[in-house]
Amino acid sequence: MRSAFAVRGGDGTNSPLESLLKNGPVMGIQRESRGRREENLKESAVIGGPALLLLVVGFAVAYLFVEPAPPDRIEIAAGARGGAYFAFAERYRDIVAAQGVELVVRETSGSIENLGLLDDPTSDVQIAFVQGGTGDPTESPDLMSLASLYYEPIWLFHRAGDSIERLSDLNGKTIAIGADGSGTQPVARMLLRENGVADGTKHLSIGGWAAVDALRQGVVDATFIVASPEADFVNALLADDAVQAMNFRRAAAYSHRHRFLSEVTLPQGVVDLARDIPPADITLVAATATLVARKDFHPALVALLLQTAQQVHRDGGMLEGVDRFPSGRHVDFPLSEDARRYLKSGQNFLQRYLPFWVANFLDRTKVMLVPLLTLLYPLFRMLPPVYRWRMRSKVARCYQDLSRLEGDLRGMAAGDDIATFTAELDRIEDVVRELHVSRGYLDSVYALRLHIEMVRAEVARSAGGTAPRGAGTTPVKADRSTDPRVIPPP
Repeated sequence: MRSAFAVRGGDGTNSPLESLLKNGPVMGIQRESRGRREENLKESAVIGGPALLLLVVGFAVAYLFVEPAPPDRIEIAAGARGGAYFAFAERYRDIVAAQGVELVVRETSGSIENLGLLDDPTSDVQIAFVQGGTGDPTESPDLMSLASLYYEPIWLFHRAGDSIERLSDLNGKTIAIGADGSGTQPVARMLLRENGVADGTKHLSIGGWAAVDALRQGVVDATFIVASPEADFVNALLADDAVQAMNFRRAAAYSHRHRFLSEVTLPQGVVDLARDIPPADITLVAATATLVARKDFHPALVALLLQTAQQVHRDGGMLEGVDRFPSGRHVDFPLSEDARRYLKSGQNFLQRYLPFWVANFLDRTKVMLVPLLTLLYPLFRMLPPVYRWRMRSKVARCYQDLSRLEGDLRGMAAGDDIATFTAELDRIEDVVRELHVSRGYLDSVYALRLHIEMVRAEVARSAGGTAPRGAGTTPVKADRSTDPRVIPPP
């Protein structure tokens, strides 16, 4: 005997249970729920689609104003190997490499060559170390200063025993004035000229270790060097008993005559306490080493390099105090506005707590907040009224049809077919039956249903009978998911 719960009958037809599962109230509820979801999706597309499109267009327009990302490879013009510029450039390279930026160090003869590379549009050099006093903003209008970094004393080394107390004592001597392309040469020529050193004095265009060797071998009587006390060849000469550094007793006069020069003192023993180097305080005049870049240098890289410069130079050196450098003073070219802001306020919030590339991306795309703030908030304010209008317009369209039908009914002539009015009423009622509204608008729908019945009664009176109520008892489909104000009954 077959079970009473068999799904399929013996003749292959559906059993009552299967018919109930397919056509019963459960399947009806599922179909109705699926219909509500589809209707909700349509409503969301109609209401939210234009708003989303407007927001996307706003973001697209704002993106046009987003700055391009900084390059991940830059080239810096340094100086000769063994000099302070080259040593500091290598320290910069190691620090920025940790932030994902490759810094290529280019060996040069010095500041003049570095400026030439910056001015050359075919050069890959974007930033350089430049000695203060060697740059002219009128000749290089496309360059800008980022900061001054440390003091670069102007040294005059001569053989011990020679009586050289002033630069004027160099008349008639052979002098190394720095290599061609270096910043030493123009400063040396300027100081010799101001001190009345005759043009007949022999000048040799050599610098660095070549000048050190020439002085030691007696090829020259004196040599000018512009470099930090930490430079290898300066340390070598300071430690050489056969060589002596001239004391610039009129340093104050030089610093008053030239804005890029400062009076500094190298204290006794600061180079080597054990050997007491130097054996006495040395008064010097000093230029400043500066960081110079092209004006199109990316602002994010300005901040990165100044952050690096702070890490390297903040503690000062033999001549500088703590936190004296980097500084916006003693620069030849106009100070970059990004550099000025950084030197005044330091790192911004993003740079302080996020990796370089993440902070830069967020900083560049902050302009995207403009459409977010100017469009998104008004859109959120506008969407509820639009939603209410959509709900009410569904009912309003049916009311328009019903009002037109009622007007036609009142103007009906004798002999008009009453079935036409009945069919139109049935059509309107079918439309109302398929309306999906939230529970907050059910009162409007039920009011419409009552008005339909009133017009149907009027049609029946005009026909002399009673019109059938085809859909009058069909419940209105309410969309519970879109109305948070109504809690469904248990």
